[in-house]
Amino acid sequence: MYRRFFRNTFTCLVAFVLLVPIHILEVQAQKEVEVETRTKNILTIDGKRYRDLNDNGKLDPYENWELPTEERVSDLLSQMTIEEKVGLLTINEFPEIKDNKLVFPNKFLNQNTRYFIYREMPTANIVADHMNQLQIEAEKSRLGIPAIVISNPRNHPLGFPVIEETGQFSHWPDTLGLAAGRDSRLIRRFGEIARKEWRAAGIHKLYGYSADLVTDPLWARNQETFGEHPDLVSGMVYNVIKGLQGDVLDNTSVSVTTKHFPGGGARAEGRDPHFEEGQYNIYPTPGSLLKYHIPPFKAAIEAETTSIMPYYAYPSNESAEQGLPPFSENEQFEEVAFALNESFINGYLRDELNFLGYVNSDTSAVIDRAWGAQDLSLEERFAKALNAGTNIFSGVPNPEPILNAVNQGLVEEEKINRSARYALTEMMNLGLFDNPYVNPDQALTIANDPKSQEVADDAHRRSVVLLRNDNNLLPLQDDTISDIKLYVEVFSGADVSPDTEQVKQRIRDHDEQITIVDNIEDATHAFVWVKPWQDLFANKPSIEIGPDTGVEQVDQIVEIQKAVPTITAIDFSNPWLINKIEPNAQSLIATFGTKTEAIIEMIRGEFNPVGKLPITIPASQEAVNNEAGDVPGYDEAPTYPYQDKAGNRYQYNFGLTY
Repeated sequence: MYRRFFRNTFTCLVAFVLLVPIHILEVQAQKEVEVETRTKNILTIDGKRYRDLNDNGKLDPYENWELPTEERVSDLLSQMTIEEKVGLLTINEFPEIKDNKLVFPNKFLNQNTRYFIYREMPTANIVADHMNQLQIEAEKSRLGIPAIVISNPRNHPLGFPVIEETGQFSHWPDTLGLAAGRDSRLIRRFGEIARKEWRAAGIHKLYGYSADLVTDPLWARNQETFGEHPDLVSGMVYNVIKGLQGDVLDNTSVSVTTKHFPGGGARAEGRDPHFEEGQYNIYPTPGSLLKYHIPPFKAAIEAETTSIMPYYAYPSNESAEQGLPPFSENEQFEEVAFALNESFINGYLRDELNFLGYVNSDTSAVIDRAWGAQDLSLEERFAKALNAGTNIFSGVPNPEPILNAVNQGLVEEEKINRSARYALTEMMNLGLFDNPYVNPDQALTIANDPKSQEVADDAHRRSVVLLRNDNNLLPLQDDTISDIKLYVEVFSGADVSPDTEQVKQRIRDHDEQITIVDNIEDATHAFVWVKPWQDLFANKPSIEIGPDTGVEQVDQIVEIQKAVPTITAIDFSNPWLINKIEPNAQSLIATFGTKTEAIIEMIRGEFNPVGKLPITIPASQEAVNNEAGDVPGYDEAPTYPYQDKAGNRYQYNFGLTY
């Protein structure tokens, strides 16, 4: 932050004058923090409370919330064994839960792991209770080091069918839907609301959001991104980080790990590096890495994201020239996974982009998917990653290879200390050493706050993109709605909510003027919602709406469209091929994890659609076959975007209104 502040002599002089009074104000404003303990004693000194985390009956510097974080961390590091430090460098799954009780003893906790990934979706009060149980066990340890709990995004319907149930966090459209809304203020507000919900439930850290770009339409993880334009994605990433973390990481923040450096979207035929055949990033277009894929990570660094996650892949030397310093005289890149790639981590991310946070490997990246380094022993892989600049490792059930790497002289202990310092600093700044506990009742109240959902509902409305509206079919106004009998059907490629009957009921509940009929023969109009799905782990990249994406009844969709004027909505979790179902629709709508109610409100004209496509829809399978893989759709050949019969090209930033 300060390196950006001091840009010229005048600014430096002004800053010098201002910093002293600011510092004094900070000291004067300092107040006693909330302190709570469940297993260790409380020390009361001069009327102030401190946690005696190492149970020695005296106040150690690391227990003293009045001291600067750096001093506290240094003291704690000096008391830690090498085993305790290495344990901090491993991230593992949350303890097993039986009958809402965590199962202890826990192997990971006992081997000094303090970072845990939580994947369950109970109500917020149950989440909070799970977190408190974990923190009690962590507090019992020798030094009382608390746990950090990590989650993937959980405010979106993608992968979470229970998201709309009572007790869950506020329900927002998917990330592509937030991008379609084009509202930076709203994305920051989303981060602020999610931060409040997560911290109330005891979740401290987010794996996300993705700074990846949609440049290969076949990639299954396009659904996790903010779209294809680096400017749009950069703005979304910057604002969501600021919303979640705040301007300073503190006991109200959710710490963010931005992924997947240096951009996971540069794929070949949609192949993902979870699998051997997708183990590389390839850049066939000269300069595409720096032009398209790096800018969102610059935005994340500007927003001071706490950590960055490299992808599993390695950079391929089959790529065109990308403008980075060459790895060797004969090679543009070292063909080794990014988490082990010193040129990309220490050399580019830290030295060139000035990233000051820590680097968090993807799950099992050094064990099962250390592409380009499989011939190395586990000890050599961990040493290579640590020496390259990676600090903390997800999915490492056994810390022994890291300890062995130190004992074998493959990595200096100072590298371990540096990484442990990152972890402890994060914990301190998040306030966990002073009070890691949360109130389950308060967590439930915050999760059920209707004001938060009102803001989220605005995002749902903004996410709707109107693509076609023949003969001004929409909106269905009050003077015509009494004559309309609506047939409704959902065609889904995954076990997601809501299904056809749920959508019907939601329409009835939301707008009693709409008459829904069960048979197409009785209908004057139809609403068809198509939800294709590409399963990443099926490893069969396809974006054709049909059996490969779980939509078996394409012919039935067309029959409905030909029978009555049909409003067709397509949920674009990927840039699907729509050739078969677009031509016969009378109105076409793009949704992105959007609530039923928002779609109905748009159809009824309760608001004018403002959403714009965050991605380009490809014209055909041939267009997909010919696309570059590292270039966004708006910069592909002019024949790449889909064009409807009215001449509209469904490319980035397209969207109609009434």
